[in-house]
Amino acid sequence: MKRVLLKLSGEALAGDNTTGFDDEIILKVAAQVKQIVEQGVNVGIVIGGGNFWRGRTNESIDRTKADQIGMLATVMNSIYVSEMFRSVGMYTNILTPFECGSFTKIFSKDRANKYFEKDMVVFFAGGTGHPFFSTDTATTLRAAEIDADAILLAKSIDGVYDSDPKQNPNAVRYDEITIQDVIDQKLEVVDLTASILCMENKIPMYVFALQEENSIVKAISGDFNGTKVIVS
Repeated sequence: MKRVLLKLSGEALAGDNTTGFDDEIILKVAAQVKQIVEQGVNVGIVIGGGNFWRGRTNESIDRTKADQIGMLATVMNSIYVSEMFRSVGMYTNILTPFECGSFTKIFSKDRANKYFEKDMVVFFAGGTGHPFFSTDTATTLRAAEIDADAILLAKSIDGVYDSDPKQNPNAVRYDEITIQDVIDQKLEVVDLTASILCMENKIPMYVFALQEENSIVKAISGDFNGTKVIVS
């Protein structure tokens, strides 16, 4: 792989805190990403906002406004994690689909490619910039736009199961599954819009547990413990 899009959940970065950040987890992620970049792989990152905002909390908040709050949560996450990456010697930049003053720069493929050429880690914050689209959709959209070889989905569980392993102790994990089967079985690896984008653009996904030791490096190296979602 020469270029990947890494999706990190906000909740995973919070660890046992459930909100905010667990710096130990973030530094472990940073060490792995640094290792990958030093091997010549371009890394783009999308971070969810769930450690700050989980969507509309009551009917008094308009869905559009709730989604805008979520977009800003992803910007905050990207700024924080970007600075943690810089503290261990990486160069980073943050791109958003809307103006954030001097905090970020506006996304364009050309700008992202310019940063990748300089071995920077590029954070894609702010989702798609539109309500009614999740960070899953933003992940697959940016992956398609930057011609990523794969999407790495670092989650709280270690792959794709035939049912929710938290609810069903007999749930079976797939080592490999097609994106069409994911859609047909409604397995919700990513949301439906994101799944279709992956299928249309033929972008495979690697789903694994963030907490596993060196899980990001293993996903790149082939020593992979998780589920590969393949596209034909």
